[in-house]
Amino acid sequence: MKGFPPDVRKLIILPVYSALPGHMQTKIFDRAPPLARKVVVATNIAEASLTIDGICFVVDPGFAKQNVYNSKLGLDSLVITPISQASAKQRAGRAGRTGPGQCYRLYTERAYENELLPTTVPEIQRINLTYTALQLKAMGVNNLLAFDFMDPPPPQSLISAMEQLYSLGALDEEGLLTRLGLKMAEFPLEPPLSKMLLASVELGCSDEVLRIISMLSAQNIFYRPRDKQVQSDQKRANFFQPEGDHLTLLAVYEAWKAKNFSAPWCHENFLQLRSLRRAEDVHKQLCTIMDRYKLNVVSAGKDPTNIRRAIAAGFFFHVARKDPQEGYKTLVENQPVYIHPSSALFHRQPDRVIYHELVMTTKEYMKEVTAVDPKWLVELAPKFFKVSDPTKLSKRKRQERIQPLHDWHHEPNSWRLSKRRC
Repeated sequence: MKGFPPDVRKLIILPVYSALPGHMQTKIFDRAPPLARKVVVATNIAEASLTIDGICFVVDPGFAKQNVYNSKLGLDSLVITPISQASAKQRAGRAGRTGPGQCYRLYTERAYENELLPTTVPEIQRINLTYTALQLKAMGVNNLLAFDFMDPPPPQSLISAMEQLYSLGALDEEGLLTRLGLKMAEFPLEPPLSKMLLASVELGCSDEVLRIISMLSAQNIFYRPRDKQVQSDQKRANFFQPEGDHLTLLAVYEAWKAKNFSAPWCHENFLQLRSLRRAEDVHKQLCTIMDRYKLNVVSAGKDPTNIRRAIAAGFFFHVARKDPQEGYKTLVENQPVYIHPSSALFHRQPDRVIYHELVMTTKEYMKEVTAVDPKWLVELAPKFFKVSDPTKLSKRKRQERIQPLHDWHHEPNSWRLSKRRC
């Protein structure tokens, strides 16, 4: 634009996406100044959620980022996929909403008719169904595979969800809801989070765990503007805790509380005030449920060990061990994963970690990571882990054993240094 003649109108470019702070999102509704044109670069948020006055032209690239859950790997992937015909019509409807307008589609009419699906793939067919399965079980629906869904999810997703609920202790061997499962179903949380909360009551750290769950539910606590990335990272590092990201979130909340819930303080530390207020609302709602069922809210004091144990009680199947070559490998699927660069443990790299979720972007990254002691896993999840026999090689160790290349000219054990053939 700088190369154009001075009589060409100036462009004001405004991004809008869900993680952007509220005061920056609202700029898209401001009128463009004289001799200027407003350009809004938006994600799917502008497809149906927003109507911006004065938009005359829409450019539709024909793609969208969609969250897809892999039930086998327990991995959430943000995949770029072609949109559906219904989404294309919705995007075109943004042009001229409040006046005449046009939509420019960056794909052919033939592609629209032959390559795009008529409607978007329903969310129930591409998300983690653990919470859905728990709620259906609580409603008395025991045979989930025979349930008449409007859009039936893949059977493997339902089976994987029930296996996870069994590991958490919410279902028994016959697939029926346990007393623990009934309590977990009362909380509007993903089952690992509700199990983590109930475990914290027994471990005497429910006050801190309530705060951590509230912060996890709010999402996007930290804000990292493109023009101030270094300052943002420095401010974020001030909150880092050596134990990991869950306790870092707790430290952020406690610092905000110490500053009397100050909005300017949030702005100085690149924290999203809207997300923190949402975390406070979630906390009040969870406290109400805790009171209703007479569950004690107790503080752990200065020792974070029980808080980490409570996290392990809910997310024991999200354990990864340090790989000698590079990054980490998950204990369940032996899948290569990496600590996200924004994590408090990125430079520490402890031997065993528990992560809140896996997200596939450029790599499989672990988000919200906390260091754990492997001995806790056997104690907290006896259905899932057991102590290995020191006299036997595990399946993983057998796979890692070094075998020499085949040598036709010598007997098989001649390479060994010892005379004993073992």
